[in-house]
Amino acid sequence: MAATQWALDPTHSEVQFKVKHLVISTVTGSFKQFSGEAHTEGDSFDNAQVKFTAQIDSIDTNQAQRDEHLKSAEFFDTATYPELSFVSTSFVKDSEGEYKLIGNLTLHGVTQPITLDVEYGGQAGDFYGNQKAGFEVSGKLSRKDYGLTWSGITEAGSIVVSDEVKLLASLQFAKQA
Repeated sequence: MAATQWALDPTHSEVQFKVKHLVISTVTGSFKQFSGEAHTEGDSFDNAQVKFTAQIDSIDTNQAQRDEHLKSAEFFDTATYPELSFVSTSFVKDSEGEYKLIGNLTLHGVTQPITLDVEYGGQAGDFYGNQKAGFEVSGKLSRKDYGLTWSGITEAGSIVVSDEVKLLASLQFAKQA
């Protein structure tokens, strides 16, 4: 069976994260610049090889002052660590339309294994004759595992930012000719 290459379509994809703020509410952020690819045998995504990168400098939490703080040396230190990257080690079917994507996530100069849940939305052709495949990806990580240790405590003793970060991505890949 022929090897097939798929390219992430950034205009039909989004990459978000959610983190608890003051333990009572959630702040959502996204990365506006990212790229990715998948290599499959034929059109089946079973055992696909996936690579993904996001430009940390493109972070957007809908609040410019917070974004600049996140880019600073206290958090992501984008001057030293400009990218988040993921390289899969396995992509296995869990049940019909459900997969586990396992790989290595590199963030802030630290690489850790991570398991992500993937819901496969299927494939369809677009108006231009391109074959597309859609996925919903979710997972969690501990920011401290990646050396992102900034924290603050309010006067009342509340933690400003939780350790757990939820990752969410809606991804569309285009089959390459």
